[in-house]
Amino acid sequence: MSLIELSQTLYDSELGTALRESVYMFPIIEGLHLIGLAVSVGLLFFVDLRLLGLFLPQLSVAQVLHPLRPWLLGGFMLTFATGILLFVAAASKIITLPVFFYKLGFIALAGVNALWFELKWGRDVDAWGAGPALPATVRLAGFTSLTLWSLTIIAGRLIPYLSYQ
Repeated sequence: MSLIELSQTLYDSELGTALRESVYMFPIIEGLHLIGLAVSVGLLFFVDLRLLGLFLPQLSVAQVLHPLRPWLLGGFMLTFATGILLFVAAASKIITLPVFFYKLGFIALAGVNALWFELKWGRDVDAWGAGPALPATVRLAGFTSLTLWSLTIIAGRLIPYLSYQ
């Protein structure tokens, strides 16, 4: 089964049709998606700005990161779950848009950046994260995260506009 056939099957499924045709469900899911995005990426921006030394330099990275981490992960889980439902509701239209694949690519790269940061630096944040000037690769990870999540949001916002052309 090709990707186009799979997307059409999802679009035509009972779930896809119910989500798409519901007066309330699609807007509720889209709203939850945006709330999850605001929580996860919004809080991640604070962490990334701290990694760059531009936000709360008087606090250690751990003091910024640790209390936000559960909220970040919860927001990402909400965004991921609702994103799948939004895709199912409009799969056959979205799959034809190159910007959708750019969005997925930016998400994948942001995930790789986050994984690299966690494996290389995240476990020892107490050891290196107290000063205002952080290691160059930590600052690079913060800058990369800011860039990739910004591109993800831009690509995601383009989807509804480009799907009606």
